[in-house]
Amino acid sequence: MANSLTRFLDIENKEFISLGGFNDLIKMRDGWMVYNKNDIYIGKSIKEYGEWSQGEIDICKQILRPSDVVIEVGSNIGSHTLALAKTVDKGAVFAFEPQDVIFQNLCANISINSITNCSCFHTALSDEKDKKLYLPNYNFNKEYNFGAMSFLRTKESNYTREASVDTLDYRFKGLNRLKLLKIDAEGMEVNILKGGIDLIKRTKPFLYLENSPDYMEKSQELIELVFSLEYRLFWHITYMYNKNNFFKNPNNVFGKHISCNMFGVRKDQKINIDLEEVKDSSFYPLRK
Repeated sequence: MANSLTRFLDIENKEFISLGGFNDLIKMRDGWMVYNKNDIYIGKSIKEYGEWSQGEIDICKQILRPSDVVIEVGSNIGSHTLALAKTVDKGAVFAFEPQDVIFQNLCANISINSITNCSCFHTALSDEKDKKLYLPNYNFNKEYNFGAMSFLRTKESNYTREASVDTLDYRFKGLNRLKLLKIDAEGMEVNILKGGIDLIKRTKPFLYLENSPDYMEKSQELIELVFSLEYRLFWHITYMYNKNNFFKNPNNVFGKHISCNMFGVRKDQKINIDLEEVKDSSFYPLRK
């Protein structure tokens, strides 16, 4: 096996190792990363820019300090998990990823970077423990947006395996300190938050929530749920291409593709945020 691994620099001086199959290993902004070279968004961004959706990490890092605790739901292969773990240092990150192959890459990336403050859970989260959710079956040898895998898109694939399902309240019933709850779960954000009401009320974390245009029909319910928890919300919309990317690649392969998220702050917390506040739950900024 060792003889089949070749470490080299490409013509752009990116340091990487060809692993064969659909995975490669590359030195990116926050460390070494095993990624699927057939992934048309996360994998492509890591290959081209040495990072993925850096704007999301940048805003999260602004409120994190060493010793903080973070829960990341929908960690994928760990492109953000590494940065979160390094930022909180002696704190802790709890990373959740239900997809089998993607979870394997997540664990590999935590391990090869010698990250010791991150616990990875091969578990889906929802509003009910042991709820029936089924994992999609995809061919990882073909090009696809593997970061968009969802329990909600039953028409796109065969659902072949029942997922292990927990709630945040069940998993973290003894946790009394949480700085950030980050959720990127392809339309499952409402369900996950409903399963974590007690945790949120007890620990009062900052929230960073995906509000994807792919699921804009769920936006109003999501916003109203967060409002009911006595939070303010702010739109955080970033382009997938970052001109200040790690590899200094000037070529924008994503065009005008964006990431739409919301940053949540407790109403009783004083904080200066240079973002547009969410005032109307029925408004969605990307609705045509």
